[in-house]
Amino acid sequence: MLSSTPSVKQSEKPVWYFLLCWTTLNIIQAATLELHADEAYYWMYSRFLDWGYFDHPPMVALFIRIGDSLGHNELCLRSLTIIASSISIYILWLILKRYAVSARAFVLVVAGMLILHIYGFTTTPDAPLFFFAMLFYYFYQRYLDEDKWWLATILGVVIACMFYSKYHAVLLIAFTVISNIKLFKRPSFWFIAALAVVLYIPHILWQISHGFPTVTYHLYEQAMKIYSAENSYLYIPGQLLMAGPFIGWFLFYSAFTVKIKDAFIRCLLVNGIGTFSFFFFSTFRGEAQPHWTLIAFAPLVILSLIRFNQKGGVPKWFNIAAVINIIFVVGLRLGMLFQWQVVTQIGQIKSYYGFKDWAQTIHKKIGDNYLITDKGFQNPSKYNYYTNSLKAFSYDSRYYRRTQYDIWPIEERLQHHRAYYLLDAPEIDVNEQIQVKAGTWYGGWIDNVRTYQKLEIDAGITHLILRAGEQKAIDLTITNPYPYTINFGNKGQLHKALLGAVFFEDNGKSVAQKSGDDFNNIVLKPGESTHYTFNITAPQKGKYDMIFSIRTDPFKGSKNSRIISLVVN
Repeated sequence: MLSSTPSVKQSEKPVWYFLLCWTTLNIIQAATLELHADEAYYWMYSRFLDWGYFDHPPMVALFIRIGDSLGHNELCLRSLTIIASSISIYILWLILKRYAVSARAFVLVVAGMLILHIYGFTTTPDAPLFFFAMLFYYFYQRYLDEDKWWLATILGVVIACMFYSKYHAVLLIAFTVISNIKLFKRPSFWFIAALAVVLYIPHILWQISHGFPTVTYHLYEQAMKIYSAENSYLYIPGQLLMAGPFIGWFLFYSAFTVKIKDAFIRCLLVNGIGTFSFFFFSTFRGEAQPHWTLIAFAPLVILSLIRFNQKGGVPKWFNIAAVINIIFVVGLRLGMLFQWQVVTQIGQIKSYYGFKDWAQTIHKKIGDNYLITDKGFQNPSKYNYYTNSLKAFSYDSRYYRRTQYDIWPIEERLQHHRAYYLLDAPEIDVNEQIQVKAGTWYGGWIDNVRTYQKLEIDAGITHLILRAGEQKAIDLTITNPYPYTINFGNKGQLHKALLGAVFFEDNGKSVAQKSGDDFNNIVLKPGESTHYTFNITAPQKGKYDMIFSIRTDPFKGSKNSRIISLVVN
């Protein structure tokens, strides 16, 4: 049974007043602030509802689809996040009530936690994940008291919803089980696991049918080849900032010195330490963005407030520091609201400004024609949202990563059409200059667009060791995923097609080798595959990431194969 300090009756008015102010501020911010780049990308998700996407599960798409159906504006798109945020905070309070936590102390801590402000209105997969995580903690707290089948059913559904929100949910479930291995003795625990798995089957089947794109990206393509110490030493300050610029350090200290009085506190402690540690160690492999630990901030709030009670209350100095912290965080949000330059030029905050005008300016220039951009999914997604269309496409070159644009049917629709190619730097034949608040852009028209971004090339190997200058014949399997016949022949074509092997060094530099002209004799019907022998010559000594890429002017070539690790001795 879960034991705790008896609840003390106290007025909830501070919590309700805070929630009113919190919700109001989020509504104003959501209504007046342009979409963040990621929000626009997830709006694209909502245009193609599915059981999965390249980067994330589908819950964020459902949140946005419901909101956007109420009206095509920023407030409606973010409406479910605003509601979920306020409910999540109230659930936090309900969890803490049985520990007789002061309502005033609760408000001081939550109101100053920067990461909760960010996801009070910004709609990304983190928002639904936090909401369902709070539901999980609430019902798990009750489940520890009462081993009831109706609670088990709710937990099974909530867990599935967490997994449909973001894959980070696996950490919460794993650390919860680790904190209480006695759960294995409960028949209802196995029912919870089975129910969650059954409900998650549609997403698993989506991954299988698409070749596990998310797994491939997160485990292989996203990893760094060279360790960057900056990722590690900036991680801890970033987490302290997310917890509160002036009080974060004390919240961490208090939370992780709490005395374990029951199984629920132990669950929170294991989750908090486990999640923060997991992402710290992940910095040795790549970047860990500060918000990835969002689900760990619920345990941080709860544990720190419980620890305050265990030590006899909130220190007097903390009240002053917390008020200063709240003034700073709210001031930051007001700076975003009133567009103070000192605030709007901060990192990711820049993405909230200037792109509505950018999209309207571009649309006025190109009309109903297609827009193609490179270097990411953000800009075409913003264009699509602010023109309420699906006429912008992200050309994911071999120098970038794959995105959901490699799956959506937009590429097929723009073939052989006229399109405007827009870049953030001038290139040959892309030199028209467009100046807007969002920066200077360079564009040019492309007639009879020809691309093969989705084409699949399987080399049949993942690792290769060669000597410098050694020749190697690689048997490639080339598959046509398009619903139409593709012909690599260049006769009569405005833009020539070529197949290349590209060797990337750790410093980002690359060299490429062209295939034989016989590649251009290949014609493939929809779904058809063929074999092609590519003769490569090993470059100079070193370690490389090798891919096979099809290029058509003026594009840089797409990433058509898995990465092959090449070592040249």
